[in-house]
Amino acid sequence: MSKKALFIGGIKSGKSLNAEIYTLKNSSKKPIYLATTEFIDDEMQKRVDEHKLLRSDRFKTIEEPLKLYNTIAECGSSVLIECVSMWINNMLYHGFGFDEIKRELESVLALDKSIVFVLNDVGCGIIPDNALAREFIDISGKLSQLIASSCDEVYHTIAGISTRIK
Repeated sequence: MSKKALFIGGIKSGKSLNAEIYTLKNSSKKPIYLATTEFIDDEMQKRVDEHKLLRSDRFKTIEEPLKLYNTIAECGSSVLIECVSMWINNMLYHGFGFDEIKRELESVLALDKSIVFVLNDVGCGIIPDNALAREFIDISGKLSQLIASSCDEVYHTIAGISTRIK
C-alpha cells in the first residue's frame, strides 16, 4: 500500500532528519533519496556533503532538480524528496510558471508510490521586498496546501521535534 507524508518546518528545524528516519522505518526496501539541489556554491556543497555522510548507504541517492514525475515513476521503492522547496526554486529559475509546476506536482501526487515530501515553511516570515521572492513564497504556500491535502500524514517540525498534524 502506498503512503504519502509531508514534513514541513523552518530551515534547520530537523525536518529532513526526521523525514529520513520516517522513510527508513516505513520502507520494506532500500528507499530512494531524491536530491533536488541544483545550484551549488562552496557553502551549499558542504551542506550536501554533510547530508550524504549522515544518510551514508541507507538510501539510494538520485539527483534530479526538475523532472520529479519521470524519476519517481521509475522508482521501485519508496521515495524521499529532499526538498520540494529547492525543486520550486529550480523550476522558477528555469522559467517554469505556477501552472506547470503545479501540474508536475499533481502528477507526482497521483502516482501509486510511497513518497515523503520535505518542504520549508516559508509562510511565517515577513513579505519580501522583491517580486521573485514573493512569487516563490506564494507558490510554495499554495503547493504546501496541495501536498498536505493529498498526504496521509503531515508533520510540522520545530527544534527537531516533528508533531503529526494530520
